[in-house]
This record gives sequence, C-alpha cells and structure tokens, in this order.
Amino acid sequence: MIRSFEYVILGGGVAAGYAALEFVRRKGDAAPGELCIISDEDVRFLSLPAGDVKFMGNSDFVMFAGGTRLPAFHTCVGANDELLKAEWYKIHGVELILGTRVISADVRQKTLRTFHDETISYKTLIVATGAKALKLEEFRGSDAENVCYLRNIKDAEKLVGIMKSYPDGNAVVIGGGYIGMECAAALVANNIKVTMVFPEKYCMSRLFTPKLAEFYEELLHVKRSYFHQRNCSFVLGGLIFGKVTTAILRDHRRLPANLVVVGIGARANTELFEGQLAMERGGIKVNEQMQTSDASVYAVGDVAAFPVKLLGGDVRRLEHVDCARRTARHAVTAALSPAAAAAGDIDYLPFFYSRVFALSWRFYGDNAGEAVHFGDFSLSSSAPPKFGAFWVSQGRIAGAFLEGGTPEEYDAIATPCGVERRCRTWLSSRGRASRSL
Repeated sequence: MIRSFEYVILGGGVAAGYAALEFVRRKGDAAPGELCIISDEDVRFLSLPAGDVKFMGNSDFVMFAGGTRLPAFHTCVGANDELLKAEWYKIHGVELILGTRVISADVRQKTLRTFHDETISYKTLIVATGAKALKLEEFRGSDAENVCYLRNIKDAEKLVGIMKSYPDGNAVVIGGGYIGMECAAALVANNIKVTMVFPEKYCMSRLFTPKLAEFYEELLHVKRSYFHQRNCSFVLGGLIFGKVTTAILRDHRRLPANLVVVGIGARANTELFEGQLAMERGGIKVNEQMQTSDASVYAVGDVAAFPVKLLGGDVRRLEHVDCARRTARHAVTAALSPAAAAAGDIDYLPFFYSRVFALSWRFYGDNAGEAVHFGDFSLSSSAPPKFGAFWVSQGRIAGAFLEGGTPEEYDAIATPCGVERRCRTWLSSRGRASRSL
C-alpha cells in the first residue's frame, strides 16, 4: 500500500505538535493528502511539564504540580498556546498516523516504509524524531521490571505504578542532570526516600556552578533526598524475581532500592537517516532554515544540530522543550516559503528552565567564562529564595541564571542585550565592580 502526502512530519513529541500548529496558522486547514504526522506512539503528542510528579489516589496517570495531568497535558498548552486535542487535528485536516513505526527511509526517493509494510511518500519531510534515553545496558539488572526511564507516556505510567506499589519506599536515581533532579524532587514529593548517584562532582554539572549546585543539593537533602553518593560509579545488583532490590556502587556500598530511575542522558534518533543526511554533534546537521543536506528534508527539536548565532555560528544540538517549539516553527515557515526564504536565519537564544518543588529557575545564553553570583543563597530565610549568576566572557555577558525571578525580570534577560543590561543593574545595586563590562 502506498500513500502520498505533500508534507509529512515524522515524530510524536512537542516539536511535531508545534510544527502542525505553525502549518495551520500559516497555510490554513490542510487539504486531503496535504499533511500527515507519523508517530510510533499510540497517544497524541504530549508536552511533559517540568516540576513535581504527583498522583491522585484513583488516577492512573501522572499528576504534576499545579493540577496538570497526563494524558490531558496536550502539546502547545505548555506555552500558553492552543490546546491541541484530537478534535483540533481533525478540524484542521491534519491526518494522524499513530502507533506506526517507520523502519526505513529513502531520502532520494522521498519515501518512508512502515513496520506494517506501507510506503508513505512526501514532497517535504520534517524530521522530529527526538531522542531516546540512554540505557544501562552494560549492567546486570538493567532490564529489571523496577528500573525506569522517563521519555514517553508509557515510561511515566510505569514509574507511577511502581511508586504506588511502594509507599514510603526507597528509590535510587542514577544521573545528576535534568531528569535526575526533577525525578528526585517528584519522588520526594510522593514520600519516597531518594538517593542520587552520579559520577560528577556536583549535580547539573554541565550548566550549574558548584555554588548553584550546592543550593539545590542542600534543598533536596532537607526534603529527604540525599546526595552523598556523588562522584561515584555504579553497578546494579541484588536481583530477586526480576526486580532490583539493591544498588551496588563500585566501592561496594549497597543502597536499598524498590525503584531505580535512570537519567543519564539521551541519544538523538538519527538511525533512519544515517548515511543519507549530513550529521554533526550526534544529530542531523541543518542550516539556518533548519534544512538538512537534502533540500526536501528539515529537522527540528532534539534531533537537529543547528548554528547558534549567539555562539558565533557554532553548531549545537539543544535538548529542551523551548528549542523544540522554536525550531519547529522556524522550519515550517521556511518549508512553506523556501524560495522567498521568508523565515530568515534562525536566531535562537539558548534557554533552559526547570522546577524543583516550589522553586523555579531560568537560564539564558552560554555558561562560558567567569561566573559571578548574586543574591541570597540561604535556605533559612522566610522569603522565597532569589539569587542567580551570570557569566562574563571576553568582557561581555555570555549568559545569565536566575532563581525566583518575576515574569518581568525573566523577560528582561531573555535577549542577549537584555542579559547584559540586567546583569549590569544587579551588579550596580549590589555595589559590585563592573569594569570589565
């Protein structure tokens, strides 16, 4: 069986949902055979929010702080945009091909072949395949039934199920990055005792300074999550009836474990296009219009490696929901008007944010150069914490981090010039010298 579409979006995550929304906004409702989205997941596209994971007594789904519940947290609502329910796709003529895994792609022939032996042809393809969680495949017990990853709705359902089976149980979280930090906070909020294990000297080491990390580590320690296993290597062990009961460190320390959550990074899903499209930094290389080495193919979100103007055109692959949203919009604009280049060159300011318990931080720019901290890092204050850091490189502000900011303050640092202007103000208000700026 062969089906043909003018535009095909391959992927079922945030980037795919935003690409569909941008298509409809710019071109109007899709005609039959004009636009389809192919996803190997059975559910529509979800935007997993940051923050505490909670669950209600009779709910089978994840409950997030603030009342957000899966699978009702539809793509695009996370950025206060349209709520893309099933009816939205139907009303606007977007055909959804769900539960369908693409097993091969032929870029020259402009075709995709599915697991069901169906061929789907396209004129323009937008690759939004995202990334897969790295697995602990080299360790005994890595496939045990209480070892969890967190990448899709099935992963979330499995995690919640185990949490409900072991109230007040013990969890080991492997990894000190985004997934590790947010999962640790979520588990603690659900009365699970948590030990985090990571090889680095402190959590979020790719972004945080030691001083920033110390605050959040202490926060989690106060909330019953413990960081005394940092700078460690890890071995799984203690299997009973297919479940991990004990996590064993390289130095032979043993940690009780009813649940193991693994957050050690991700690898872009590029397999379908390797040998056909140019690759860089572990992703599909694109130009300033998110166009790949083949003019009929665009790549967006976690899978795309694109030039970042702020970093002098250095090619980066940025794994974050904000990047997925913005690259998807840009690619659709470029794909709909390729000759006119209406989209221009993407000018993305790297942006990351996260929530830990009731706290929320944002980071803009690049953490290159010397870090200068400001604000009150004390947990004993009755007022909500408010502090941050900025990075100075070659006499200019390269990046800024802020915890506890107001919407106006976050907006003020959301542009490269705003980062520098705001940081000058903070320096001045605190009597710090800023001669190099």
